[in-house]
Amino acid sequence: MKDQKTQITPILRVVLLLLILAWCFYIIKPFIIILVWATILGVALYPVYKKLILFFGQKKRKGVTFLFTLIAVAIIVVPSYFLASSLAQTTKVTAEKIRTNTLNIPAPKESVRDWPLVGEELYEQWKGISDNLESYIQQNQDILLEIGGKLLGGVTGVLAALGIFIIALLISIVFMYNAELSYEATVKFHSKILGVPGNEIVDMSRDTIRSVVRGILLVAIIQALLSLVGFEIIGLPGAGLWALAALLAGIVQLPMLLVMIPAILVAFSIVDTPYAIIFAVYCVLVSISDTFLKPLLLGQGLKTPMIVILVGAIGGLFLHGIVGLFVGPVILAVVYQLYMYWVDSIEEE
Repeated sequence: MKDQKTQITPILRVVLLLLILAWCFYIIKPFIIILVWATILGVALYPVYKKLILFFGQKKRKGVTFLFTLIAVAIIVVPSYFLASSLAQTTKVTAEKIRTNTLNIPAPKESVRDWPLVGEELYEQWKGISDNLESYIQQNQDILLEIGGKLLGGVTGVLAALGIFIIALLISIVFMYNAELSYEATVKFHSKILGVPGNEIVDMSRDTIRSVVRGILLVAIIQALLSLVGFEIIGLPGAGLWALAALLAGIVQLPMLLVMIPAILVAFSIVDTPYAIIFAVYCVLVSISDTFLKPLLLGQGLKTPMIVILVGAIGGLFLHGIVGLFVGPVILAVVYQLYMYWVDSIEEE
């Protein structure tokens, strides 16, 4: 009986500990994505921050931190805002025109007939909608408004993600300001959990995050912004939506030409041929820009298979929305590298 009583105490301790941990989890649950995002940004941007500190000196650390905040906002947040703003404006204007029956679709050029396979059918359908747009909208107004509502909801999600991104960026700067303490605490935590020095795993996770952010996410954002510039200049309808499609293609590692070719075809149907040709060349250059951007930003190369990045992006999108599109690949890549580290350590033993 005495032994049973002594066994109850450790069980109660474990149960109480689990309850406290669960309580803590639910308290911080609304902030988990922001903290994860802040950690990713902090790890990715710290080398730049550290170089600024070394250049100006430790005595001016606070001033350098303020300067770095301004630079980070200018480089990251401002372009992201213009991309999201363009997307929101495009969707809002299109939905309003559908609602008021004022949407205008330009008639296709005769050259559309000469497009292979789909040219003739596409021309007839396009011409019919352009000539009888008001009748088409009246017949399909409910469906079009439903689609427009969903698109507007998606845009709202993008703007909310941008707000989360800004908050996470500010938190990441706090992390970078206390980088040494954060690194030591992380190493101690891994050492305690694994029972061995955690430096190697922490360093490997850090390098993986930087590789994914620079080699995948940053390249995708650069290509999307370059695409947006071209789409706006040529006057492509729904330029923000096209740029968003380019961003998604870049993140999930699909060929950018899958987005550019339809955009080029539309351009040939709405502007003069010389301008469309210039636009087509620009789109091809943007599509192949990753061939030199990735080696430049990725350094020694990303060791994570592209299928892991693809699954992380799609799974993250379904789980956490637009924020998960960025966070998913990074988290899955880190877990993959931890798995490979564990498998290699077993082989060595």
